[in-house]
Amino acid sequence: MPLALQLISRDTRLEANGDGAAFDISASATRTFLCRLTVSDQIEQESLDVSIWGSSDGENWTKKPLLKLPQQFYRGTTKLILDLSLRPEIKFIRARWELNRWGRVAPTPMFVAGLDLVEVPPMSRETPTKRIALAAG
Repeated sequence: MPLALQLISRDTRLEANGDGAAFDISASATRTFLCRLTVSDQIEQESLDVSIWGSSDGENWTKKPLLKLPQQFYRGTTKLILDLSLRPEIKFIRARWELNRWGRVAPTPMFVAGLDLVEVPPMSRETPTKRIALAAG
């Protein structure tokens, strides 16, 4: 069964910069995840930057993010792939979000968002064989 994580719980109200909880991904078979950021509410004149950070011990985090999702201004869903197959030292991941607000209205930004990750399952070993057999026939 593929690993499924909520780095930012669905419909979380974000009003300040922050870091999410650390999640252990060492049980992942593929170390590849489909990341889905969903913004369900926001106010005007603001932006949301979400990134995913890695750690080998759950305490010391990478100096740079493993993945930066596109900056968000409006409601909607954004999907990206996080591939850690070449980063065996990464055992934990967590989300970080940064909010920015501009204009003459209330200075506090507000987004309602969630970040789900679902492990991409391994490819079937039979699939390439069938394709080759079809191409040869």
